[in-house]
Amino acid sequence: MTQPGTGAGGSPYDGDAVQHGANPVPHTAEPVPRGPDPVVPAADPGGSGIAALPREARSFQGRRAGIVTRTVANIVDFSVVVGAIAGAYAAWAAITFLINPTKFSFPAPSFLILLVWYGLLLFAYLAVAWATTGRTYGDHLLGLRVVNSRGEPMRWAGAVIRSAFCVVLPIGLYWALLSPKNRSVQDAVLRTSVIYDWTTRRQGPQQTTSSD
Repeated sequence: MTQPGTGAGGSPYDGDAVQHGANPVPHTAEPVPRGPDPVVPAADPGGSGIAALPREARSFQGRRAGIVTRTVANIVDFSVVVGAIAGAYAAWAAITFLINPTKFSFPAPSFLILLVWYGLLLFAYLAVAWATTGRTYGDHLLGLRVVNSRGEPMRWAGAVIRSAFCVVLPIGLYWALLSPKNRSVQDAVLRTSVIYDWTTRRQGPQQTTSSD
């Protein structure tokens, strides 16, 4: 089977994915194209995952995502957290006004306090998302999922460590520009991968393992 080409007329993700692993076990009637180093998530237990995908998307299922797609997903996630903080600030101001409307003034937290709250909320958001569904809201919109070195869902310990790593060193994402396997610094250290996965259910344990 030939690999999907890049260039005009190809998928919108052309040039933004890297295949890895060796000879994954196909789990649909139309398997993911084989390549040198794939990370293929476990089959959807409902049987409706990959088979329901558009034909153009199936060839990218299970491949590592590139820097452009991951950057867009991160922007969405950061925006979600900023929106949550803005909502919390609005609620705080409203409660303050209701308690004492005659002497009301808008709360003025310091930049350091806002930065700390932003980091804590982003940490919790990423850790819970990766440990439960394997994807944040940004990942969901872009069709991405975070998996471990065996293509399985992350456990809580790994999700917490990866989340802390991403909050402390967000620039580590751009190591993927130099990595032949599209891995960020966090991925390289923790042996995780961010793959294209449009299935809607949390993946179960994979029966086969792929090389790192």
